[in-house]
Amino acid sequence: MKHNILIILSLVLLNANFTYCQEAEEENSVFEIKSDFMSRYIWRGSNLGGESPSIQPTLSINFSDSTHAVSIGTWAAYNYNTTSQEVDLFLSYTFKDAIFLCFYDYYFPGNSFYTPAHHKYFNYDSETTGHVFEGTVCFLGTEKIPFSLLFAMNLYGYDSRKINEDGSSGDIFMSKYLELGYNKTFKNIDFSAFVGAALDDPDEDKGETGYYYNEKIGVINIGVKASKSVKITDKFELPIQTSLIANPQTESIFVVFGFSL
Repeated sequence: MKHNILIILSLVLLNANFTYCQEAEEENSVFEIKSDFMSRYIWRGSNLGGESPSIQPTLSINFSDSTHAVSIGTWAAYNYNTTSQEVDLFLSYTFKDAIFLCFYDYYFPGNSFYTPAHHKYFNYDSETTGHVFEGTVCFLGTEKIPFSLLFAMNLYGYDSRKINEDGSSGDIFMSKYLELGYNKTFKNIDFSAFVGAALDDPDEDKGETGYYYNEKIGVINIGVKASKSVKITDKFELPIQTSLIANPQTESIFVVFGFSL
């Protein structure tokens, strides 16, 4: 059954024999609790948080050794003065800090597009579920290769749907997204530049719409990001970040600031 996928995978991984390593130069914890505080919630070129700041907490359990890392957890976004919220589950695997695989379960409580059936969290029916399952694979880059490449595809759920010739709702697009990034550190500032594209071409004549609000195949997310840690005390540093993001298809642009605790 679809709703048992995450439970089964979680139990398998929890019983696997992963070694947790704590290196002298970096403090790691099996449990991670943190939150990002963002001036806006912008995701892949789309404004998902309206005109309000967004609090984005994370709770995860992490297992790692010198080669492998597995993380099971939840991530959410809560935005002020809007019903647009998000609660996700994820299961990820990283190989040698270079290859990243992840399965996401996205869910958006309060979504105005949802019907009463969509608002039921444990409804995983293919026609009425409010969940979106996504698979992601990413090359994270290395010191010698400062480029990253991400590919994501929706596998099931509340994705954009094709319109049949008779006007009825058809299969989901299995919407796809591709992003190329460049990552470098300059004088203790982590810098990244990125360009991302939606790979699906909705037929507007039939009334189809893209999952990323795209009207056609093309770039929907382009920008730069800079981040660093600001020393507050001898024992505490505050990570901060600023991004400039533009979406050529919606002709929108954003400057986003955030910090993490």
